[in-house]
Formats: sequence, C-alpha cells, structure tokens
Amino acid sequence: MTRVLSALLPLVLAVAVAGCTAGSGAVGAVAPSGVDSCAALPAPSSDGPADGAGRPLPELTLACFSGGRTVQLGQLRGPMVVNLWASWCGPCRTELPAFQRYADRTQGLVTVLGVDTADTRTGGISIIEDFDLTFPMLVDEKATLQAALGRSALPVTLFVDRAGRIAYLYNSTALDEETLELLVEQHLGIVVPRQ
Repeated sequence: MTRVLSALLPLVLAVAVAGCTAGSGAVGAVAPSGVDSCAALPAPSSDGPADGAGRPLPELTLACFSGGRTVQLGQLRGPMVVNLWASWCGPCRTELPAFQRYADRTQGLVTVLGVDTADTRTGGISIIEDFDLTFPMLVDEKATLQAALGRSALPVTLFVDRAGRIAYLYNSTALDEETLELLVEQHLGIVVPRQ
C-alpha cells in the first residue's frame, strides 16, 4: 500500500494544489515574481494522525500568498519545515535566504513552507521579491497560527513529520542553513546530501 501511495503522491499533489494560482482570494490574485503559489505543498491527507512525538498541526485554514486557494494546515503531511516570518521582523529577514537555499537543495525530500504572519501584503511582497523566495508561501494576516502555537515572537519554525505532527518547534535566534539542516536531521531523521 505504501508503494501505491508513493506512486500516486505526485499526481494527487498536482491535482490538490492546481487551484492555488487560479481565481482571486482575500489577499489578492497576483503573486510576486518567483513565489511558488503553494504548488509544491504535500498532498492533503484525511488520514488520522499516526504515532508522533508532538501535537498535530493546528486545524487552521490559510490562504496561498498568491490568492485563489486555501490550505488546511491540519491535513498537511511532512517531512516539512514551516517558517513563520514577517517583513518587519529583523531575524526573519536574516534567515529567509537560508530557507530558500535549503528549499532549493531539498526538493523532493523536505518541503519548505513559509507563512507571512501579521504583515501587510506590500511588506510580504517586498521581502519575497528582495530575497527571490520561490518556496510555497501562505499568508496569515491575523497571526492565527502563531497564536495557536502560543508564541509571541517571530520567527517561529516548525519541523513537521510524515504524520503531520510537530516534531520540534524552534523559536529563538535566526537560523542559518547549517543549523536548519542539523535540526531537520535531528527531529525529522532526514540527511540531505551536500552538493
């Protein structure tokens, strides 16, 4: 059964997220140049949570940054790194380029997902364009995910396992690519080969 699911995952993923670039959402239908309109997110799953060290992702619905589609966080499965950031957050600005480099290196192994949090659309677009961010991006203008996690400061980074459970929550200084890679290895058990 695992082989069948693995074989079908790319097709299911493509169908599930195809609508992310169409239509118009509350945050606008035009994506800044480069941003991946949620197309690389793992396929939603209705499976119940499997055994995991942490709690599941909160049952929240957030919009794709490019508009048109929403994503139910509680249905996403990893391995995935979810980074909550904002344009006004200095440490976020410091670490976002490392997340982009990591996303470029780990395509197909680990999904990197950004959540522009408590920010203006203009501010978010500015950062996405300045840092040429292309990994999938959601918008959370009211910081509902941050509140659900019980965190008051950004950045926040979640390491999400294959069952959609938060294996580790990091909420400290800006991450660099080496530390991000180490945390993924420690908490998700994935070693990404150096290129």
